[in-house]
Amino acid sequence: MAITKIHPIKSTLNLAIDYIVNGDKTDEQILVSTHKCHQETAHTQFLRTRNDVGTKGNVLARHLIQSFLPGETTPEIAHQIGMELCKKILKNEYEFVLSTHIDKGHIHNHIIFNNVNMVTGRCYQSNKKSYHQIRYQSDKLCKENNLSVIDEFYENYKKKYKTNGKSWYENEQAKRGTSWKSRLQFDIDRMIKQSKDWDDFLKTMADLGYEIKYGKHIAFKPKDKPRFTRSKTIGEDYTEERLKERIAEISSIKTPAVKKRIGNVIDMNTNVKVKESKGYEYWATKHNLKTAADTVILMHELGFKSLAQLDNFIKESAEERQSLQDKIKVIDSKISTLSSTMEQVHSVTKYRQIYLTYNKEPSDKAFYEEYKSQIILYQNAIADLKKSYSKLPNSKAILKELDLLHEKKNTLMQEYSSSKSDMKKLYQIRKNYEKYMGKEMER
Repeated sequence: MAITKIHPIKSTLNLAIDYIVNGDKTDEQILVSTHKCHQETAHTQFLRTRNDVGTKGNVLARHLIQSFLPGETTPEIAHQIGMELCKKILKNEYEFVLSTHIDKGHIHNHIIFNNVNMVTGRCYQSNKKSYHQIRYQSDKLCKENNLSVIDEFYENYKKKYKTNGKSWYENEQAKRGTSWKSRLQFDIDRMIKQSKDWDDFLKTMADLGYEIKYGKHIAFKPKDKPRFTRSKTIGEDYTEERLKERIAEISSIKTPAVKKRIGNVIDMNTNVKVKESKGYEYWATKHNLKTAADTVILMHELGFKSLAQLDNFIKESAEERQSLQDKIKVIDSKISTLSSTMEQVHSVTKYRQIYLTYNKEPSDKAFYEEYKSQIILYQNAIADLKKSYSKLPNSKAILKELDLLHEKKNTLMQEYSSSKSDMKKLYQIRKNYEKYMGKEMER
């Protein structure tokens, strides 16, 4: 598997080239190749090409790094793959210096190429599209040389479902349902549904007890925690830009007008203010009459002709809510299992070559000590997978199933949230009816 990174060089070009052609790193410069330049004078040749075409940009060159897994390839093959990659992406139109470093635990290529095309005189356009082309060509070359490639479905899984920046403690707490990052995520999701705009969202979060810090990235802090947490660390759906988009999406959906909330009937027998103030007693009596009338009217609007009928409906609704909750728990369990499977498949794919190298010579203690954690991860992952699968699961299929499960869960959560609001209203009706039509009528 080759991992690629690219970044611009805006100064000290000569030092960057000197670093990548260092003889200690490149087997006495045997693993160094160039195109249309010499390694010792490459930086001056790059600048001469820039001057000839009159380029004024501040990027002098691009530095591309192509890393391979330990034990997956030889220095010679890695260098050849690097040369093929240069031909594919630079098409002999850019001067470049390629070196293969063998001084670290993993073999990796360094490619420094001129930012100016010596044929067209145009600058190299480094963007998502060009990087995707680099990665595509690198993966293709790896496949041709029987090397593993990056699993795009695992990468998509990480972006969509894997929370960033969690410590081991937070992961353990999340399993128990007590993680404060999980709580922040839950509160944000809940308040977004209730907010009409961004300012309203911030106000509701503050009302929940969160301190809010504004800056490049918005951050929240519960009052019982010492530090702020940037919401973007929860996941891609929680950046400030995405939060605003989600609020706008929800506010654009037309919802039926909600009737005024039914108030509480005041207990005239136990309320201290009623006993101390005639004025308050008068107001409370009028309030109870109005609340009782509203309660009876709402009961009839909802189709309940008796208290027994209401009680029966509340019981059925409670059972339905419990059923929804049980279904959500089952889906959560499946999501958790599939997420673990995805991680195990990734570990097996990522560390297979290391394990195979170790398995050929298990007596090589130095190799084992260097890659002990990767070897153990591979062994544990493959052992767990064998308990449920006869062959290695497909990450594409796992991601597809996870998408479907999350879609089902979101639908059930919406039903559950709606039923919770309805149940609250029903309980209030029941409470008012019993309190007023019982004790107050006796008075």
